[in-house]
Amino acid sequence: MGKKTIHVSDFSGQLLSPDDEVAKVVVLEHPDLVAGPVQLDATPLEVESIDDAALDVAVVEIHDRHGDGEPRRVVLTASEFDAMATDVPMAQLLRTAERVKPPKARRGAEKVDYGTIEHAGRPHRGRVTEEEARLVRERLDEVNKRLADAGIRQVDPADPEHAARYGFPTAD
Repeated sequence: MGKKTIHVSDFSGQLLSPDDEVAKVVVLEHPDLVAGPVQLDATPLEVESIDDAALDVAVVEIHDRHGDGEPRRVVLTASEFDAMATDVPMAQLLRTAERVKPPKARRGAEKVDYGTIEHAGRPHRGRVTEEEARLVRERLDEVNKRLADAGIRQVDPADPEHAARYGFPTAD
């Protein structure tokens, strides 16, 4: 018995042949997105209009006066944000404003052991150990629930990259 995988556009349901070019759309933020970024497949023609529909926006963080607590992230149109500058034009204000330094990387950070159930299946650049692969295969539901709860992509045994990485059987 064999398995056959068919690919369809997530947007239109259109059948995609193996020769078709596929555009991957990663949704980073959306009001209905509950478990972190997701990936959608589409034809290049279907995503062509995304650039045309794009809005000029400003994404800002609002920190309380003392820097305590989590900042609020707000997205507003660039024109609405620009209108807030009443003394000098926003473009000039942005050119002369104090630069924000990125947070320093922590030195001596504890090395993560992906061979434990707490970290197995998390995306990382290193080699997948046999222990991590075994945990992911044997406890896939538990691993995926933990990943989803953390807003991280889940392990999909049908994905050829994930199948190779974690040792799932592949359909040939």
